Formats: sequence, structure tokens, C-alpha cells
Amino acid sequence: MSTVKKILENITSIDDIKKLSYEELNDLAKDVRDVIIDSTSKNGGHLASSLGVVELTIALIVSFDFPKDKIIWDVGHQSYAYKILTDRREAFSELRSFGGISGFPKRKESPYDSFDTGHSSTSISAGLGMCVARDLNKDDYKIVIVIGDGALTGGMAFEALNNVSNLKSNYIIILNDNEMSISKSNGGLNKALLGVRSSTRYSELKKNLKSKLESNAFGRIIKKVLVTAINIFKQIIASEGMFFENLNINYVGPIDGHNIKQMHDAIEKAKNSDEPIVIHVKTKKGKGYKPAEDNPTYYHGVGPFEKESGKVISKSEGKSYTKVFSEKLISLAKNDDKIVAITAAMSDGTGLKEFSEIYPDRFFDVGICEQHAVTFAAGIALNGIVPIVCVYSSFLQRAFDQIIHDVCLQNQHVVFAIDRAGLVGADGETHQGIFDISYLRLIPNMTIMAPKNDLELEMMLEYAIYKIDGPVAIRYPRGVAYSELHDKNDEIVLGKSEILYDGKDIGIFALGSMVSTAIHIREKLKSNGVDAMVVNARFAKPIDLSMIDKMCNSNISELVVMEEGVLNGGMGQEIEDYVHDKNYNIKVTLITLPDAYVEHGNVSKLREALGIDSDSILKRI
Repeated sequence: MSTVKKILENITSIDDIKKLSYEELNDLAKDVRDVIIDSTSKNGGHLASSLGVVELTIALIVSFDFPKDKIIWDVGHQSYAYKILTDRREAFSELRSFGGISGFPKRKESPYDSFDTGHSSTSISAGLGMCVARDLNKDDYKIVIVIGDGALTGGMAFEALNNVSNLKSNYIIILNDNEMSISKSNGGLNKALLGVRSSTRYSELKKNLKSKLESNAFGRIIKKVLVTAINIFKQIIASEGMFFENLNINYVGPIDGHNIKQMHDAIEKAKNSDEPIVIHVKTKKGKGYKPAEDNPTYYHGVGPFEKESGKVISKSEGKSYTKVFSEKLISLAKNDDKIVAITAAMSDGTGLKEFSEIYPDRFFDVGICEQHAVTFAAGIALNGIVPIVCVYSSFLQRAFDQIIHDVCLQNQHVVFAIDRAGLVGADGETHQGIFDISYLRLIPNMTIMAPKNDLELEMMLEYAIYKIDGPVAIRYPRGVAYSELHDKNDEIVLGKSEILYDGKDIGIFALGSMVSTAIHIREKLKSNGVDAMVVNARFAKPIDLSMIDKMCNSNISELVVMEEGVLNGGMGQEIEDYVHDKNYNIKVTLITLPDAYVEHGNVSKLREALGIDSDSILKRI
């Protein structure tokens, strides 16, 4: 870990932070940024968003009594400064490493983390639930949530805000406006209104006046006139907050998110309110590190990089599956104007940035709204256009109901390009793409494919668009695409697998990313005199059961089924049941992931720990 400056070195607990002057707190912010940049440059992580909230984090720690008071960081990308300042400074050097601390808030990691996050737009709901529980238990602690403007595009956030309006107790929502402009600041009048509306005297006056006016009929008439007049006034000079005010949620802001004193003052006043309140804070993503300030999207989630230049240290050789998908989609769209692409705020991550520049009229970024993205795609598909929904595996599960009812029930031709399928590594439990095979397989009308290599991904995308008239999902892993076995390239036929190598001793039936592992296992077995048959499953649904019959009717003694997904509901489970029902006298070994959430860490180490690497599988055969 890098050497930190004197201010941070002398911090032994959050109580020490509360004793610092504002000047010292600003120096502390610089120290914290140095630690974040140093550790992230080595381990990768969510850099820009965490750099943007350092002063906000310090203001929150000064204002609240954590962990008695509770804080929820929506998504959790921005929690690095909070981790450093809540007894995890030394552990921060192992951020996102196997056995180290998580890049997201985790309750089991620290008492300072009050709610596990990792997916967007959940914080307002969770915080509201905690408020209700607090009030029912007659406790007196404060609850604050921090949600970014991007996360506020999620439908769940709006559902929660609708319910917050019914709360009759203190609940502080920090809206971190760091990229998407909600509305423009209205200068001096807005600042003047901020000072008035955030004051304790204003809150008390508002409460007392409301009580007196509601006590008789004439007062209620006066109240109605006053409310109308006040709303007109607010529309003129405080349009930023009208959305929240119309939901009966008090609004303060915008406030400079890099001014610790301003934020501290606003938070202290908000703590005295007996109603929900939104504090609108303006911050700059990547603050304090010029490469991240200049390109916050690139440095949102970044791999290891050179600290001085900001240049990412690339360890990969060859195209990623994401790049292969992107280039093939662009080539198909060139000759077919019926192809459109949809993403939920992940144009870079899913490889659609270039597509969006070439075909802007056929590209749709719907924001962090996976549910809307899927039903939106269903509506497009109804009219002869082919939507390609590009999404990470772990995020697609958020739209499970929409896949069932809006796409598959109507048998709509929607193509799901599922990136980051399988183990993804450092982002951990909330991001591992280990459930999609199971949750998609149970849905009628759904077809699920997984390519063995780069060439097969291209073939499957073209096949999904032009040969399947219904819902279809193609799942592919993160990282460099497997580029071998180009000579093994049978034509794709619905529900049919592909024999890669014949063998007489054991049979391996592998899906997608596990095919390369199966090839490695075959080579090791061969050196020990064991002849293994290797079959590329290609389809997780429908499964090629005729191939299973062929393998079981041969002389092999063991059938090994391999998939990078959980056991329950997976491909292997169906095959095992089928072999049992057919009374085949053969041992079936299922290589799957355990019925558990998978921690963060290097993918190779995770595969070894979970028993799906080649050496572990060889021990089981």
C-alpha cells in the first residue's frame, strides 16, 4: 500500500474525523483520493464514481453517528472512500482481490455497511423499509441513502419515491448528481431559497402553520390558496425540486458536492426534519485525477492502470467475446435495416458504442431500466423489427417477469445477447453471471445457445437473427474469446450438438465456456491412456438428447456434463434425470457451480476454489 499523508495516518477511527477543521477535512480528502487511485491502479475497480464523492463521504461521516445511524450506497460503486474511513484502510490494498475486501458494501464485511448493494436503484426502497422498522421499534437513529442521478432512472427508484411520500418521519435521500443534468441551477434566487428552505426555523414555521390552518374550514381555504401560490413561486425559482415537492418530499439544493462545509450544514439541518427530505448534491466524477475527470465513462469500471499516465495495463491478447459480438452485429446490420440494438445504460460494456455511432437511429439506450428494455424490445418485435437486447447476465435477471410475460408468452423474436455469463471475477456476488442458464431454461419458447469460440459466437448471432422465429438467448463469457477449434465447425441446427472428438472410455458433454476446459481435460487424460469423447453442447435448451442416447449407448463408462452455471435448473440436471429415466447403466458426473453466491476474486482462482478448473475435474473423473 502507498504511503498516506499525515492527516489520514493519524485517523484511527471515525471519531477522529469529527474533530478536524474544515481545512484539515479538505486535506483528508486529498489523502483519501491518493489511496483510492493507488489501490485501484493495481487492482482495478470503480474509480471515477468513488473519486467524485470523497468530500460527500467525509461530510456524511462528520454529520452522522455511524454505525448506529445507517447509510445505504445505491449500487455501491462510490463506496471506496467510505470503506477507507470506516476501519478498512489497511485492507483496502487488497480491494476486489481473492480473500480481500469487496468493491461493494457488504454487511458481513463490516458493521458500517448496513445493506448489501451491487445493482442499481434499490437504495430508496431499502432505506424506506429500514425507516418503517425503526419507527415501529421506536428507535431514534438516522437513515441516509446516497443515490446517483443515473440510478434514479430505474423504475424501482420511482416506485419507492411514490411510497416515501407517505412517510411521516426523518429520512434523508442524497441525490448525487454527477453526470446527467436533472435541471439547470437558477443562480442567486435558488441559493437564497436553499438557505431559507433548509433552515430549522423554516421547517418549524411550515409545520406550525400547516397545523393551525387545518384546524378550521376557513383556514383550509387559506391553506389551499397559499399552497397554490407557493407552488407557483417554487416553479419559478426552484424547478429542480418540484418533482420531489409534488411527491410531498422536501427538497434542498443543488449543493456543491465538493464543499464539505456546505454539505455538512445542509445535512445537519435535514436531520432536524420530521419528514423525508432530498438533498441534491452536484459532484464531478473522477474528481482529483485528470484522466478520470476527462473520461469518466472509461474510468467508471477500469482494470489495473499506470498511475502516472492513466494508461490501462492490458494483459489480454486477442479479441474479447464482447468485441467479436460487436463487430458481427455491425456487419449484419450493414445489410439489414431491420436490426436494432438495445442496452440498459451499458453501451460501452456490451460493445455497442461503435454500433451507436454507425447506426444512431437503430440504437436505444433506455437507462438503467432492464425491465423496460425487455418489454420495449417485445413491442419492437411485434412489428417485424429484430431487437438485440445486449445485457450482462446478472442484470438480465432483473427483467425475469418481462421475459416470461412480454417476450416468451407471446413468442416474440427478441435476441438476448448475454454478456458476462459465468464467473466475472472481481465484482463478486452481485455480478457473477451464474443463474441465467437455470432461470431461462424454465421459460417456455426460449432457446438458449452458448458458443465454444469466437467463430461460433458469430455463427450463433446470425443464426439467432435469421433462423429462429422466437425468443433466443446467446450467453458468452467475459474476457478474451477462445480462438481455437476453427476446423471443428459444423453447421448450426436447432437443438443439435457437435462432436469435436470421438473417444471410447469416457464422454464429456460441455457447454460454451467449458468446452476449452474439456479439451484440456481430454489432452491430460490422453497422456494417461484414457480416450475421451468431447461434445460441444451448443444448446442449453433444447438439449440434444439424441446425442446423450448415442453417448450412453457407446462403451463409455462415465458421462461428464460441464456448464458454468449453478446446478439447480441447469442443463446437467435435466441430462442426469434423462439418463436415470432411460435406465442407462452409466455414471453421470455433473460439473457445475455450487448452490451459493460466489465471492469476488481472480476468475482462475475462483474456478479452482469452486472445482470447475481442469485439475479439479480430473480428480472427480
